[in-house]
Amino acid sequence: MKESLPEALPDDPLPLVRRWIDEATKEIRNATAMTLATVDGAGRPRARMTICRGFDATAGWLVFYTDRESDKGRELARTAWASCVFHWDAFERQVRVEGPVTLAPDADSDAYWNGRPPDARVAASASAQSQPLGSRAELLARIADLTTRATGPVPRPPRWGGYRVWAERVELWVGQPARVHDRARWTRSLTPLEGGFKGGAWAATRLQP
Repeated sequence: MKESLPEALPDDPLPLVRRWIDEATKEIRNATAMTLATVDGAGRPRARMTICRGFDATAGWLVFYTDRESDKGRELARTAWASCVFHWDAFERQVRVEGPVTLAPDADSDAYWNGRPPDARVAASASAQSQPLGSRAELLARIADLTTRATGPVPRPPRWGGYRVWAERVELWVGQPARVHDRARWTRSLTPLEGGFKGGAWAATRLQP
């Protein structure tokens, strides 16, 4: 019998999300890849794949890193709200996390940047993500030039850093035979607190598939 959601839904879904991520990471390459959806200036949704680089089940946020002058960075500066989706087909599990977005602390962004391979730091620094490019050769030339000029580790550009997505709404899905999927949603209120948010009590409900 395939695993389903607990009959008595947990008061807090985030420890279960943590367990699912950990189990997927042991079995699936790029298990922390997720769809990140934002909205543009006209309110139209835009989605792309990115990598979740951390999940704090206690504080209630997930984090990803990117060029803050990229399309998604500009969209988040305008509307600081995001929807994230993890889907693990091998486990027939899906997680949706939605909520407000804040910038990750500089210390976290520095730590992640400094842990990246040197060539990845050079490439991220040389690339103005999402901006038009005349040719691939132009980008490769900029990377080569920066590599040649660098006298030590390339520092994190001011425009590059992390974003935390704070869980205000979480939905869990488990595939079941005959499309009688198991699905539940948790919602809570968030109160601004010291550059982030403090979550209230979760309210859970099952959903029809």
